[in-house]
Amino acid sequence: MELEYLTDILILLAAAVIAVPLARISGLGTVPGFLLAGVIIGPSVLGLIEHSSDISHVAELGVVLLLFVIGIELKPARLWAMRRMVFGMGALQVIITGAAITGLAHYVFGIDIRAAILIGPAMALSSTAFVLQLLQEQKMLGSRYGSSSVAILLFQDLAVVPLLALVTLLSATGMSEDKNLGLALLEALAILALIIVGGRYLLQPLLQRVARYGSAEVFTASAILLVLGVAALMATIGLSMAMGAFVAGLLVADSEFRHQIMAEIQPFRGLLLGLFFMSMGMSLELSTLWEYPLLSIALVFGLLLLKAALLWPLTLLFGHRGGIAKGISLLLAQSGEFALVLFALAFQSELISQGLFQQLLVIVILSMLATPPIAAFAYRLANAPKSPEGGDAPGHPLIEAATVVIVGFGRVGRRVGELLECRGIEYVAVDSDTDILKQARAAGRAVFYGDARQPDVLVSLGVGDADLVIITVDDFSATEQIIISLQRTFPGLDILARGHNLEHCKQLKRDGAWLVVSENLEASLALADAALNRLLPGEAENEAAIERFRDTYYAQIKAESRLDPE
Repeated sequence: MELEYLTDILILLAAAVIAVPLARISGLGTVPGFLLAGVIIGPSVLGLIEHSSDISHVAELGVVLLLFVIGIELKPARLWAMRRMVFGMGALQVIITGAAITGLAHYVFGIDIRAAILIGPAMALSSTAFVLQLLQEQKMLGSRYGSSSVAILLFQDLAVVPLLALVTLLSATGMSEDKNLGLALLEALAILALIIVGGRYLLQPLLQRVARYGSAEVFTASAILLVLGVAALMATIGLSMAMGAFVAGLLVADSEFRHQIMAEIQPFRGLLLGLFFMSMGMSLELSTLWEYPLLSIALVFGLLLLKAALLWPLTLLFGHRGGIAKGISLLLAQSGEFALVLFALAFQSELISQGLFQQLLVIVILSMLATPPIAAFAYRLANAPKSPEGGDAPGHPLIEAATVVIVGFGRVGRRVGELLECRGIEYVAVDSDTDILKQARAAGRAVFYGDARQPDVLVSLGVGDADLVIITVDDFSATEQIIISLQRTFPGLDILARGHNLEHCKQLKRDGAWLVVSENLEASLALADAALNRLLPGEAENEAAIERFRDTYYAQIKAESRLDPE
């Protein structure tokens, strides 16, 4: 590796490490932090990066991985549960807002109709990453205000896929309109065929064999190969790599390996996506802002006002009232990261000029920077006492969450699951044994492949929204590692753990388990109870002796805590 490239990497990492935490502390959020870091180290300010064009090519992989994750998360069952808001309010928001901005771009600002057709719906999209982060920090994801906002964002995420195809279609100026439409139809059929054939006949058996015979590193390589391979395949037939990654996500959306694949991809996705936002910041020429500052500010203000004004009546139409309707409209008024993706692709395809690209970057970035104070005001509106709906009203199901998560579905975990089923309690389970997985899936149980020692696997399973986590793995070291990881990520989560002997149980209690059950003790008590009833039949003291022994044993474990110096 040349020293210049190593220096660029060090500068990028240092900028992200410094700028992103400062941006989060100031309330701007992660995405604006990456954008500002790129602006500062880019040619418009310090000019520290020498190979910005090469970095932007690598950064495009972050968008590819982002679309892959979206493809996995957009399960049909999830969309169906929120169908009215997603395909009703979400679709109307994109269509109406996109049409309005397209009309203004072409007829008022004189932008070429092909570019305007893309700019309208792209500007209609909001920042999924930014809005979700704000809703999580405000603890509003489960509210009616939060879930309705997420429903709109879900449709916007879906809309990105045809918009990516639209860029390809609009940039193909050498074709007739009929040929373009025919090509689009053939591409859609190719995607559908790939999903059916790959998902049903090729991918599942391949992943099963990799999980059974390969190592953790091989599984990681397989996950990356899946994403990049399908992305490259789609690129060869004229579509973007990002759309190919979305198709790859759909391939594994219903697979039992989806959570482990998500865990393998997430670190790469986060790093490369941050690099993409920094590359967008580096490509921004601040001279565009300094040359026409009042125009840029007016355009940003106009965009925010227009999007909020068009969304507000839609929220009223779909049953929202008072402060919640206004809050949703303001929260989603900004432009977002997918507009950056689409505009970058359009610029590369020569669909928009350099000057227009720079002006669009300024509008998008400034609208995102204006979001934190607007979101704070929207939060106050949504939680206003006069609001008839209230800020904490129940919302729609947002994620695939169960009441209980079982870690390990061997003999003990399976019996725990069967008892929960008898009482009608929903659960999901995770195990790394493919034979156990195959049997459980054949019985129709929600058991997924994954290494629970990786925090991202449990996060993907929805542990943060579970009432209880039960750890039944027959490995003390793994159990301890899982408990520590869960306590670090989800402090206060109730964890039930399987222990072996007294010392193991004490340690797991110190690690943060809410309750630890000793399998050695319970087996001993069962045998002792049977022996006492055989030798001293009918003696009332038999059961009392067993209970006293159990209470004394577990009292020693309950006395332990993470703060216990012993």
